Amino acid sequence: MTGNEAAQAPDRAQTRTETDSLGSREVPVDAYWGINTLRALENFPITSVPIAVYPDLIEALAMVKQAAARANKAIGVLDPERADVIDRAAQEVRDGALRDQFVVDVVQGGAGTSTNMNTNEVLANRALELLGHEKGDYGVLHPIDHVNRSQSTNDTYPTSVKLAMILGVQRLIGELELLSGAFAERGRAFQDVLKVGRTQLQDAVPMTLGQEFTGFAHTIQEDVLLLRTVMPLLAETNLGATAIGTGITADPQYRDEVRRQLQVVTGLDIVTAPDLIEATSDAGAFMTLSGTVKRSAAKLSKICNDLRLLASGPQAGLGEITLPARQAGSSIMPGKVNPVIPEVVNQIAFAVAGADTTVTMAAEGGQLQLNAFEPIIAHSILQSLQWMARGCATLREHCITGIEANEAKLAAQVDTNVGVVTALTPYIGYAAAASIAHTALTTSTPIATLVVAAGLMEEDQVQRVLSPARLSGIELATGAIPVVTEEMLDRAARER
Repeated sequence: MTGNEAAQAPDRAQTRTETDSLGSREVPVDAYWGINTLRALENFPITSVPIAVYPDLIEALAMVKQAAARANKAIGVLDPERADVIDRAAQEVRDGALRDQFVVDVVQGGAGTSTNMNTNEVLANRALELLGHEKGDYGVLHPIDHVNRSQSTNDTYPTSVKLAMILGVQRLIGELELLSGAFAERGRAFQDVLKVGRTQLQDAVPMTLGQEFTGFAHTIQEDVLLLRTVMPLLAETNLGATAIGTGITADPQYRDEVRRQLQVVTGLDIVTAPDLIEATSDAGAFMTLSGTVKRSAAKLSKICNDLRLLASGPQAGLGEITLPARQAGSSIMPGKVNPVIPEVVNQIAFAVAGADTTVTMAAEGGQLQLNAFEPIIAHSILQSLQWMARGCATLREHCITGIEANEAKLAAQVDTNVGVVTALTPYIGYAAAASIAHTALTTSTPIATLVVAAGLMEEDQVQRVLSPARLSGIELATGAIPVVTEEMLDRAARER
């Protein structure tokens, strides 16, 4: 049920009455969420984007609640029956159930309290059903007293957000590795295709198209390595801090026990922050991750700029490569095909850069012992991770794997390009090379032909010096670029 539907005048025959400190309200009888969620729906009709749009966040919230229930049971502050049924309800959510019940807007006031209470209410009402009771029978099992036992939004929410980001980063890393592998494969296919390199959009010296694409592959791998270095920051939790880091209302045993339980639930090396006061107010890890994702997005956008430029034309542009045609490009110009896949990745990068600015401002805007702006931080980063992973997959599947080299055009450009003459200067001298370059420019005669005609070198010697291997300077480098396997492709498809 959407927020708009919930805001309509209730039919009491189809509602239940729930009460909080502000009064009583009618909640749809079939809703697993309750009065706190209802108030959030009314208060925050901001983006029309519910938290369920981020499955990783719902998964993470359920994992944290599951670990908390197990910890509370282990230290004896929650009876086994309630703890076990909360655990079971959380597992059902992790398995994909009730996702449509996570309805609050991703952007909200209250430092994430609405998200936390939406989760508490859904788990409480599902647990009540499992116990054989009606939804809303909170005298038996309460969203706050039992599901939220030993917790505050201020430790549960940021921990859940960090876990969701770990899941998102893992998915993005997988897609970046596949994309890097796709560029590497094209690099191997183009390893003998000589072309003219350019600096400042002016002709420079020869290289191979394979080297260019292998460079793309390597630069993406750098981002994979950087993203991996951020992961430990996200695995640091302030669970047990409760409101401001002092641990008020939580048993002293809870902090260590919930960390152990969360390690079991997530399979991650979760650590407790050494200073819970600092950890509860600080947003540094979010800024680090956001900046790293922005770096990756900007570099990927630069690659897409290069692809669009290299494929420009096809007759009046560079036209060095051909991108796969994905759709008709114009409603007025017949036959026009645009580079729509690189263009959409460019736009993702623009959005990621804007999101990073939002994260920076939100992190700076926090005051005293809590940052109230973590919801917009969460939304910004989770959206960036989601869009980047999808963008990488789209670029790989619909563009990179189908790129072809226009070899005849590239060869003709190398033959007449004055940049080639740079390779001859050790043999014929700078002055003679400059003269040959001038003649080649004015007559469009191949460099090799002019050098031989001037008696400066023998033809076989010129051909050796101007061979692709010599001109490009180095053998094609592959380094640590992964070869894409069917298993990698299948895993990426499942995670999407």
